Order: sequence, then structure tokens, then C-alpha cells
Amino acid sequence: MKKLLLNISVFICAVSSAQNFKYPFQNPNLPVEQRIENLLGLLTVDEKIGMMMDNSKAVPRLDIPGYGWWNEALHGVARAGTATVFPQAIGMAATWDVPEHLKTFEMISDEARAKYNKSFDEAQKTGRYEGLTFWTPNINIFRDPRWGRGQETYGEDPYLTSVLGVAAVKGLQGNDPKYFKTHACAKHFAVHSGSEWNRHSYNAEVSKRDLYETYLPAFKALVLEGNVREVMCAYNAFDGQPCCANNTLLTEILRGKWNYDGMVVSDCWALADFYQKKYHGTHPDEKVRQQML
Repeated sequence: MKKLLLNISVFICAVSSAQNFKYPFQNPNLPVEQRIENLLGLLTVDEKIGMMMDNSKAVPRLDIPGYGWWNEALHGVARAGTATVFPQAIGMAATWDVPEHLKTFEMISDEARAKYNKSFDEAQKTGRYEGLTFWTPNINIFRDPRWGRGQETYGEDPYLTSVLGVAAVKGLQGNDPKYFKTHACAKHFAVHSGSEWNRHSYNAEVSKRDLYETYLPAFKALVLEGNVREVMCAYNAFDGQPCCANNTLLTEILRGKWNYDGMVVSDCWALADFYQKKYHGTHPDEKVRQQML
């Protein structure tokens, strides 16, 4: 909870141009920890839950606007209206050109910032596809053409996927020492390249060697080299546990071995898969969602 709210509060304050601060958490000149502690003490439980949703609810009494987390930038930000459209990821990967890939995502994030500024100035909030937190890039390994989302990936090679993924992250997030230009998101963590039709229920089983040599290198690179600010867990299960509640992936590897301190976000309806019997059915009922919140 604290890590997620920390990122939310920093992001909200970073894009604010106000100079007269009602509360300490709004002041970008104060230490982040001081600001987050102030915000946590001001929010009610319901407000905290509302801010952890896809469409973060506004908190008018604290001058916190609503925010839409669902934004895409796979090959441009055209889902938010007119924009430059670049080739699909699999096409960009075919160039084998990492410096140009970085420039591509610098251009994408330029347009993203412009679109965000326009939408926020007009409505004082953001709708879907109008924000600054992008669920990009998709760094899953594409091994089987029956998986319906191969065009979103950089192909089957872990090294190429790693270097292009890091370039995309750096292009999106920028290099300002204080503020992120936008957020990038490494998805879908992990071992997620099976058939599309049963992605909510299948259990991925791979050898430890394949896990570490094929499926994890790109995620590790984006965390350690790219400082990616979001990681999205996958719909599928891995070794019998849903990826979004997987001790090996999320606790031991991501938080433990890699010391990741950013946000973990679930794929859209992944938490509902925990208790629905036709999917993972690993938890008895919907209360698991309340416990996780």
C-alpha cells in the first residue's frame, strides 16, 4: 500500500504547477518520505482504496484530481487521438536498431506529454488513454504463433527483447534527475506466451534454466538497467500460483533478488481469476481482493 501510494502521490505532485500548498504532500521541495507520510495520514481507507483502482477517484478535499491509469504507448499514443503511428513492436524489433528505438520512444513520450497537458488543462483530470503512465513495453518472449499477441513483442530472443525494452523504457521515462517524463511498465510478468484463449486459467511450467535464461532476462534488465517504474503481473499461473499472487515471481525474485521498489499492477481482471472456478479458482471467494487491498 505504501509503495503504491508513494508513487501515486509523487506522480500527482510532480505534474502540479501550483505554488501555494495547502498540505505538505503537495510540496515537491519536501522529502518524498515526508510527503507520503503526510498523505497517508490525511486519506481515509475508502479514499486509499479508490486511488488504487484503474480509474483513481478524485479526492476533492485534498485537491487530488481523478486519474486514469489505463494508457497505451506500444507504437504511439494514437488511442488518445491523432498521433504519430510507428510500426508494431515486432516490426521495430526487425530493425535491430537500439539507438533509433530510443529516439522513437522519446518522440512517443513527447506526444504523450502534450496530450496529457491538453486534456488535464481542459478537464482537470484524465480519462482513458490521456494519462502519463503507460502499460508499455510488452517484453514477453514470442515462441508460438498461436499466441495472439506476438505483434506486441520484440520476438523470441531474450537479448534483443532486453535491449529494445530498456531503450523503450528510457525513451518513455526520460532522464530528468527529479521527474519522470512518463511511466513505463514491464509486462506481463512472467512466463506469459501461451495460447490466448486460456490465458486466464493455464498454468505455465518451465524448467528453472528456461525461466532464468529465457523468460526473466528482459524483466531483470528493465528493472535494474531501465529503472522501470511499473511491472504488470500476468493473467496466467506459474508453478500452480497465479502470477499476480506468486511468491516466487513477486516476492523472491522481483522484490527480493532485484530489490524492485516500484509499482506492481495487475493485468485488467487478474484478481477476479483467483476465485472464479472456471479460471484459476485458487481462492475461495472474492474476499481475497479485499485482503490484498
